[in-house]
Amino acid sequence: MELSDTNSKLLKELSNKAPGTFHHSLNVANLAEASANEIGANAMLVRVGALYHDIGKMKSPTYFIENQSTGINPHDELSPKESARIIIDHVINGIEIAKKNNLPDRVIDFIRTHHGTSAVYYFYMQEKENEPEADKADFSYPGPKPFSKETAILMMCDSVEAASKSLKNPTSSKIDVFVENVINKQIDEDQFLNANITFKEIQSIKKVLKHKLANIYHLRIEYPE
Repeated sequence: MELSDTNSKLLKELSNKAPGTFHHSLNVANLAEASANEIGANAMLVRVGALYHDIGKMKSPTYFIENQSTGINPHDELSPKESARIIIDHVINGIEIAKKNNLPDRVIDFIRTHHGTSAVYYFYMQEKENEPEADKADFSYPGPKPFSKETAILMMCDSVEAASKSLKNPTSSKIDVFVENVINKQIDEDQFLNANITFKEIQSIKKVLKHKLANIYHLRIEYPE
């Protein structure tokens, strides 16, 4: 309960240094809590994990799109490999900051696993354009993959929330396809193999996310003609 207070010293610091990331974390916390309630997972634990999962971005906030308000993108000056390294490092930096601030290990697990072993796809594809032999491992998070229902929920909600920002003219059917695509890609990459989460539970979480996103975008249900 104490850690879920957004006025805590660490979350205040996040909101000052990386306001976009703080806002993203709040949205993810709401999605994750609703998803956990739906499948009977520990909603309070996943909410706290979501609030702290991106604290590592405080180290270099402007390299993350949600904190870029000036239209200047510092990645334009870097190679795809350097960019990917900075993005991936937010996990390692987050673990460091969490340990310094005595966050419990159960919360640090969310920081550690929220990208699993996925790749920073945008910069990987950029590198492949110049270097067809590029090694995907250079653009992948070190893991581990989520190993509980709660860490799996955070991974799904984090990806869906972040990627939903790029939806153009969202409709409820577009949102449905989008949620399916994001989560199915994670399933195809075996990100949930170590988490004791069932296919049925993943389907329930997709349903919650579709419904919540439709509400965020104030969409009316599209009735057939």
